[in-house]
Amino acid sequence: MKSLYIDCGMGAAGDMLSAALLELLPDPDNFIDRLNGLGIPGVRVVREKTVKCGITGTHLRVEIHGQEEGEAAHDHSHHHSHNGMEEIEHLVGKLPIPTMVKLDVLAVYRLIAQAESKAHGVPVSQVHFHEVGAMDAVADITAVCLLLREIDPDRIVASPVHVGSGTVRCAHGILPVPAPATADLLRDVPIYGGDIAGELCTPTGAALLKHFVTEFGPMPTMKVSAIGYGMGKKDFPRANCVRVMLGDEADREDRIFRLECNVDDMTGEAMGFALERLMEQGALDVFTIPIGMKKSRPGTLFCVLCREEDRERMTQVLFRHTTTLGVREVSLRRSVLQRNIETVDTPFGPVRRKVSTGYGVRREKYENADLVKIARDRNLSLEEVLEAIIGK
Repeated sequence: MKSLYIDCGMGAAGDMLSAALLELLPDPDNFIDRLNGLGIPGVRVVREKTVKCGITGTHLRVEIHGQEEGEAAHDHSHHHSHNGMEEIEHLVGKLPIPTMVKLDVLAVYRLIAQAESKAHGVPVSQVHFHEVGAMDAVADITAVCLLLREIDPDRIVASPVHVGSGTVRCAHGILPVPAPATADLLRDVPIYGGDIAGELCTPTGAALLKHFVTEFGPMPTMKVSAIGYGMGKKDFPRANCVRVMLGDEADREDRIFRLECNVDDMTGEAMGFALERLMEQGALDVFTIPIGMKKSRPGTLFCVLCREEDRERMTQVLFRHTTTLGVREVSLRRSVLQRNIETVDTPFGPVRRKVSTGYGVRREKYENADLVKIARDRNLSLEEVLEAIIGK
């Protein structure tokens, strides 16, 4: 399984992520030419080799009307555009990029808009992105979305995110780090501060991570085939970079336990209740098998699959909710596909999709609960909903 690991030990920003991913391509200059050929108004992206703390990586310089981002922001002869969601949708819709990439770009912007809306207490329709909505951010987000489509990893894992410390100056004044919109975007993501003063994770970086990363945690066991370093503009005591690693992750195996017992004196209702309680308590799976027992009596074999740490609890549930006098256990080695849930845009809005990969297999299945809700709300059949989604 092809996996991508993102090291966010110095945070994440749009230009750093795109620069790091660019280093994974065999012909990065060709990608830069194609990016500049998209026609993003007033924008030209330049690839530069940069050294931070002795490490060589790539910095992507975004020029707006011939000037770098920071210079253009302070030059009154150039208008640093402040756009709302409607303007962004119009701009992205005209870009000559694949439809799925457009959907990714707009999904990232919607995450930012929702976070800004919460932070400033205004409807999403009234959010103006300030520096986030300027053309340099359009280039950064579009570049990351295009690069990830080209690299096409089966799974994306990121480390906990270093957000920095202190304060940051923005259009609204001086704010604490992480800025309110960034903090909202990083809900449910493991983050930490530290002794480095400054904003290490930007709203754009946070939104890109939130949209694409399927899991946050330690680096998985993988055979690394390519490494990329994306450099930031500022200098810190530590190398200011995002590092990405692309490689093959070993197919997953784990160890589980099967608990089982025989019963011949329970009603169907009582067995059904026992099955429900076992699932509620964390069983991986529960099933029953009709069996023949001594004295030719019909009976039922209860089988419970569970993790090692849940064995004792599952055993207690079996004794409490069945009539068995003994529970057997067997240790099993299990081969499993890596399972992730991603959200995709459809004609009906966002829909969750389960993706399972490994052992040379990739399977996708839309979340049934989401399909059922759409079918009920739109008075459609499940088949009609699926046809509209898949045929899009």
